[in-house]
Amino acid sequence: MNIDRLIIYLTIFVIMGLSDAVIPVIPELVSLSQAPYGSFSSSLLFSGYFLGALLTMLPFGILSDRYGNEKFIALGIFLTLISGIILLVSNNFWILVVARFLEGSACGAFFPAAYSILSGFVQKKRYIGEFNFLLNAGLALGLIIAGFLADINIRGGIMVFTVMAAVLMIMSLIRLIKMPSLTSGQKTEKSDISSGIIDKVNTTATIIFDINFRKIWFMTFVLFGSTAVLVAFYPDYSADFLTKPELGTAISLIYIFAMVTSFAFGRSMMDHKTMIVVGLGIASFGALVSIRHPMAGFAILGAGSGIGMIGLPVAVSHMNIERGLAMGLFNTCTYGGLALMPIFAGVFVDVLSFEMIFALNGALLIIATLYSNRKLKRKNYI
Repeated sequence: MNIDRLIIYLTIFVIMGLSDAVIPVIPELVSLSQAPYGSFSSSLLFSGYFLGALLTMLPFGILSDRYGNEKFIALGIFLTLISGIILLVSNNFWILVVARFLEGSACGAFFPAAYSILSGFVQKKRYIGEFNFLLNAGLALGLIIAGFLADINIRGGIMVFTVMAAVLMIMSLIRLIKMPSLTSGQKTEKSDISSGIIDKVNTTATIIFDINFRKIWFMTFVLFGSTAVLVAFYPDYSADFLTKPELGTAISLIYIFAMVTSFAFGRSMMDHKTMIVVGLGIASFGALVSIRHPMAGFAILGAGSGIGMIGLPVAVSHMNIERGLAMGLFNTCTYGGLALMPIFAGVFVDVLSFEMIFALNGALLIIATLYSNRKLKRKNYI
């Protein structure tokens, strides 16, 4: 296996594992830190990760085109390692929030560079499928390991993935040392940093609002954001009819079925346009089913998300723009949906029932499905 692919595969597993290893023990971390804001403190510690990813994804994607993807893979590993160490040793609430922000920033450095490298291979659909399989495996195992070790050590899960990050850091440094140095001509070409960044900002604004591209950003935002709405509000909604183990099992089905479909469809002959439409359609059905039947609904939702998670980045890789910038925008939309749609839905919690919010959430996915089916049928569309 190509060494870059190996490092990318191991890194996505570790980054996702650490991110979810924190979630089951957030109440205990808040308690140990004697946070002064009650339940809002848990929300802040949870959201710090997504905020870090959202704010750094695009700038790191732009910079990876200039300075090299491998360096930003290493930066992502380094930030993961630092955040893990802080989460292990600190009981100061605000330092823990900073650690979660750094953890999200690690995703900001890693994802655009990783997708950029994988989309450069001939077998990019297969490799992105394998990548998403390990992404969901990390999320699922992070929850499981943290929950299993919590009775022994509240930070046991964090420790496991921090140690893995340390090993990966060594591998990444060895890889960087063995990489050929830039020639003097290349260094000169990249010397005018300020003008280059200004050009990238102007290019980014054009791409965001381009009529051909913004449809992909919308589909990405809705697919990931709708999943986040269900995960964020289902614990309160299901308090009277699901036990904690049942709730955990239901949510884990999203990751498990996303793993299965990511791996299977990554090796299929289905084109990426069809994958987007099919993925959104299945996800919308699962979102609606989950209102009454959480186990079946979340499984279907995960299956659809897994398919969409292959089709969307492959579509982005076909855009006639620099891959780091394209993947930075893609992942910004991903984490924008994860961070912002639950907040937007939360505004209506006191006005609408959970059932109505979930129904509107599913309806939005249906709209995205119909929209994608109409737009992606065009031969000249990505």
